[in-house]
Amino acid sequence: MLQRAILSTIAWVCLVCACAAQPLSFPALTGWVVDEAGLMDAATRTALTEQLAGLEQKTTDQLVVVTLKSLQGTSIEDYGYQLGRHWQIGQKDKNNGVLLIVAANERKVRIEVGYGLEGTLTDAVTKLIIESSILPRFKVADFSGGIKRGVEDIVQVLSGDAQEWQDRAAQRFSPENAPPAPQRAIWPAIIALLAGGGLLIFCAVRGGVICRAIVQWLLLALLSGGRGSSSGGTSGGGSFSGGGGSFGGGGASGSW
Repeated sequence: MLQRAILSTIAWVCLVCACAAQPLSFPALTGWVVDEAGLMDAATRTALTEQLAGLEQKTTDQLVVVTLKSLQGTSIEDYGYQLGRHWQIGQKDKNNGVLLIVAANERKVRIEVGYGLEGTLTDAVTKLIIESSILPRFKVADFSGGIKRGVEDIVQVLSGDAQEWQDRAAQRFSPENAPPAPQRAIWPAIIALLAGGGLLIFCAVRGGVICRAIVQWLLLALLSGGRGSSSGGTSGGGSFSGGGGSFGGGGASGSW
């Protein structure tokens, strides 16, 4: 029984590793608005493009709106920062990129913030924008309205109203107004760690080509940050491209 349990655990870890190794596929970066899911009409896309182009010209901050057909089995948080890095949204010396991501199939939305704007477009501010401006409209299937309102709010923050928005967010999410934080279970992490350690020990003792390949993959995964970032799409779209910016997971998400 014990041997069967160990083998089952090893098989489960291998399966998880194999799934994690599957690279994400990203849409091509064709402009300030990438409506892969087809949630907006042509007039809305044009108006947003003009607004976002104006923001970049005025501030150099690069805000891109993207709607997705699918998150491909990952979380919108994982997809978001990897998409930002893949497209390199924002200027290289400023990391001032922002993504407004809508995954209608999974009913998820996220504002992904580049390193350089995390102090301005804070997690609390992005959460406030999502909850007060975007989600109410998404809940009645007004995707164009929610996206436009979200963009307007982000532009306001980046154009000089950051302190006002931060004060509003602090009031909205103050400790007395916040719900109790959920208790996070630690046992799943401990089990996963033990299973991974057991797999490495098994491979070290047993040897063989397959085990060596598993160990090599685990080392590469640790060095590269886990999930691969290659893409089936291209990151160029005519004269439009990212400026070399990077992302570290700042921002907020919501669902409807």
